[in-house]
Amino acid sequence: MTDLFAKLDRTALSIGRLDEESDEKAYWRSRPPEERLAAVEFLRQVAYGYDPTTERLQRFLEVVKRA
Repeated sequence: MTDLFAKLDRTALSIGRLDEESDEKAYWRSRPPEERLAAVEFLRQVAYGYDPTTERLQRFLEVVKRA
């Protein structure tokens, strides 16, 4: 039986404390705005899901009866 889960590459991980300064801020400031926006959009899609059928703006319709 094959393993359906990917192996964890432990060389790609680093463990640190939450109170330590990170170099992430400097990294993202060095990236062009287009790349930063693409990363934000990717994280948004991961967090909220991505459905191509609902990628456009929703239309709200309201039926009004004339008196």
